Amino acid sequence: MQEQEETHSSFLIRNLLKGLLWFAIIITAFIFLEGYIQEHFTNHIAEIRAYPGVLYGVYTLSEIVFGIIPPELFMLVWVLDKIDVSGFIINLSILTVISYGAGVLGYYIGLNFSKTSFYQQHIRVKYLAQYEKKLKKFGGYLVFVGAVTPLPFSATCMLAGSINMNIRYFLLICISRVLRFAVYGWMVWTFPSMFNG
Repeated sequence: MQEQEETHSSFLIRNLLKGLLWFAIIITAFIFLEGYIQEHFTNHIAEIRAYPGVLYGVYTLSEIVFGIIPPELFMLVWVLDKIDVSGFIINLSILTVISYGAGVLGYYIGLNFSKTSFYQQHIRVKYLAQYEKKLKKFGGYLVFVGAVTPLPFSATCMLAGSINMNIRYFLLICISRVLRFAVYGWMVWTFPSMFNG
């Protein structure tokens, strides 16, 4: 009953608050553990950074498979590596493009495979069914909320494709994903240095 009465704005605010809470937990843990991580895992961070293709590959897979790993953790790798601001912006831009591309891929998966038995039995039932009611109620607004909050972005994109949402409308909504990465990237870059000097 409560879900049926939820408005667009309350749905957005609730998910934004969830996102900010999750982000606050990640950043707080990072601030307290940064010194320990730098002391004990510097070599591992250097190894990860030595193979950016693997790092981007893992991130791409995560974004396609409903955002298993929060993007902020990938952003923190470059902060730990003491990269300069221009390098951070370049890498953040790459993460943003990959995420946007994963959303578009999700749309086309939903558009072209939503009628297949594999999609229905393994993807829809296990991952997407919980969002279908929200899609019927909120439409493109659900994609917007998926783009700017922790709601799985790729999942909302697949649902948008499965109902054949207008592609131009969909792509326009997805631009808000860029805003999310810009804001969170700025916070990831700024907050640790504010508290750790």
